[in-house]
Amino acid sequence: MASNPPKLKIEITSNERLKTLKEQFEARFGESPLFYACAPGRVNLIGEHIDYCGYSVLPMAIEQNILAAVSVNSLGTIQLANTNPQYQDFKVPCSEEIVIDREDPKWYYYFLCGVKGIQVRCVGGLCCGFMKQSLNILQFCILICFSILQERFGIARLAGMSCVVDGTIPPSSGLSSSSALVCCSGLLTMEANHKSLSKVALAEICAKSERYIGTEGGGMDQSISFLAEKGTAKLIEFQPLRATDVKLPEGAVFVISNCCVEMNKAASSHYNIRVVECRIATKMLAQARGLDPRGLLKLSQVQTELKASLEEMLVLVDEVLHPELYSREEICKVLDITSEQLCTELLSANTQHGG
Repeated sequence: MASNPPKLKIEITSNERLKTLKEQFEARFGESPLFYACAPGRVNLIGEHIDYCGYSVLPMAIEQNILAAVSVNSLGTIQLANTNPQYQDFKVPCSEEIVIDREDPKWYYYFLCGVKGIQVRCVGGLCCGFMKQSLNILQFCILICFSILQERFGIARLAGMSCVVDGTIPPSSGLSSSSALVCCSGLLTMEANHKSLSKVALAEICAKSERYIGTEGGGMDQSISFLAEKGTAKLIEFQPLRATDVKLPEGAVFVISNCCVEMNKAASSHYNIRVVECRIATKMLAQARGLDPRGLLKLSQVQTELKASLEEMLVLVDEVLHPELYSREEICKVLDITSEQLCTELLSANTQHGG
């Protein structure tokens, strides 16, 4: 696991992006930012759609990132602006309960996922603030610094925050722009409220907090955003979360192409359908082998309980599951549950009405 590096400083005048962001912040709020926070996007090299099944993945961070300039205000509000004019400003009083509209996933709701996750679930570690001078932007993105504390805390009332967000990750392109925004928000909320968190704990919290907007992710995106290091991919393993360096070949070049067709995970059920299908399969496989399916939600848990190899799991899948579509009635009959239990225990909010 990567160590917790010291706080970093940036030379604003030598970085055009930061200089522009600082100027836009000052024009918007009439003061200079107190600190900056940043979270990179990612590309996954090996292991598509298996993190939510509990299996390991091999992503790496990319230079494209979400960057935010932040100050703490005395107005008792969270004030958000975006350098991209297509994203509207937003303001909410800190005294109000944070409400995230899953039916209308605006950009600022992803930001509020990070805020709410920190407010509700904050546990251990020191969040780093990036003050007004420092290193280059890639180091700034990746070397997020924390030191570990032991105490558990919550935030009864959030500090007022003024933020201008700038993103270079193409939206809805499969490079984790939404998760990077959640991570950046979680990071800056920690710093603004003078709280502490380790990189691992913050990754776990941000993975859970993105579910506020309805995305049933497995944690890969948030983990690599916080645990990435320059020059290496990471083998990300779960239960418990840990990351191991995977050295990239000298001279290797990775080309990422963008078809420019946007897919908003929270605005559709496509992503969550795959998640709940794997969840249902987990229950069926467990039941077929005499395991108690209660508490088992991931395929890796069944494999662990059975002490089976991957090859044996493939045989089990072929034996137990048929390739044709399952109806609700068939699922309920196989699992011996009611339709209401299927909805409340296995389906997500945006997959309730599937066939």
